[in-house]
Amino acid sequence: MPGLIALALAYVFSQFYRSFLSVITPQLTSDLGMDKADLSLAAGIWYISFALMQFAVGPALDRFGPRRTTAWLFGLGVGSGTLLFAVAPSPNAIILAMALIGIGCSPVLMGSLFIFARCYDAARLAILVSWLVAFGNLGNVLGTSPMAYAVDNLGWRAVIAALGALGTLNAIAVGLLVRDPPIEATDGSGLKGYLMLLKIPALWLIFPMIVMCYAPVANLRGLWSGPYLADLHAANSLLIGQVTLWMALAMIAGSLIYGPLDRWLGTRKWVVMSGNFAVLIAVLALVANPVPSISTVTTLFVLIGVCGTSYGVLISHGRAFVPSHLLGRGVTLLNFCSIFGAGAMQFISGAFMESQDDPTSANSYQLLFALYALLLGATLLVYLFARDAAPTSSVSQTTRAPQRN
Repeated sequence: MPGLIALALAYVFSQFYRSFLSVITPQLTSDLGMDKADLSLAAGIWYISFALMQFAVGPALDRFGPRRTTAWLFGLGVGSGTLLFAVAPSPNAIILAMALIGIGCSPVLMGSLFIFARCYDAARLAILVSWLVAFGNLGNVLGTSPMAYAVDNLGWRAVIAALGALGTLNAIAVGLLVRDPPIEATDGSGLKGYLMLLKIPALWLIFPMIVMCYAPVANLRGLWSGPYLADLHAANSLLIGQVTLWMALAMIAGSLIYGPLDRWLGTRKWVVMSGNFAVLIAVLALVANPVPSISTVTTLFVLIGVCGTSYGVLISHGRAFVPSHLLGRGVTLLNFCSIFGAGAMQFISGAFMESQDDPTSANSYQLLFALYALLLGATLLVYLFARDAAPTSSVSQTTRAPQRN
């Protein structure tokens, strides 16, 4: 249990670092001259570096276990990245710092999932993952109003430096407290294991949903909420922090709500379909009226936050088709799809906005929301044909071991 607590605290940091940039947008713009393209690149590079690292994290989990994999990567990546961020003299330094932090955060959730999948009944995986995500979303909360107030009083450089020191201590705790579960021998070394997973037909109709489902909520919370509120509502950091705080709290609530739904309803597919359809409706509302009142904006952000956190159920859906001896590679491949999709949409949406004649206009944001609605709608149509996997059944055989944390 102490090891799982250390991993959960590391996941709080991971959630914080993927979302805090929107709150300090005014400071980064005024101090370093960062524009929308720089901000979207900095936010996106975190996701891309995180995603690409999954191909190294998967084999490392299967071979070395979560303790060493997480402690070393988290400590070195977050420690060096936050130090560079705190002393950054230019936008390029911020972008490099975010890449290093993304590398550091890459094994945290997967290390926890590896332990869950090895040590607990497969039918409980969705609720365990969802509750971990809910706890980790405290990092989202810390990246809203608390971050805004801390930056206003201490300055963004001092705050990031302090958080980097705390993250390094957290990495040491992971190394000391986590206990690795027994690890099965694997016949999939290197990329071979991933190629074996790609031969599983059931995963192909799940992959697109995993790629897209996290992008709207992650992009809106971590990148576009700040510029959108600043451009169309003349919001300062404190107001941005207040609105995004409600969204972050909604993401916690959503993860808690999603957790038991697949077991209560006996389906994973239709839980994911229903929740993401509600996200689509909320995004379409912003397409129809891109400049509603602040209260309406907050309500729609909250709806997207609650319904856009189907990650735990969706990962469990994909995990049901992954053979046990490829567990590490399986969960990291699924996570790669989720994080890569969110990161790719950061770049795509940033380039899209920069291509507009006036990227600060209501029309530009209306088209941005329409882009997300179009892609999410197409993804839902594909996922409609995916094979369901009820939590009471075991599609792939999972070997469980006694909990040692």
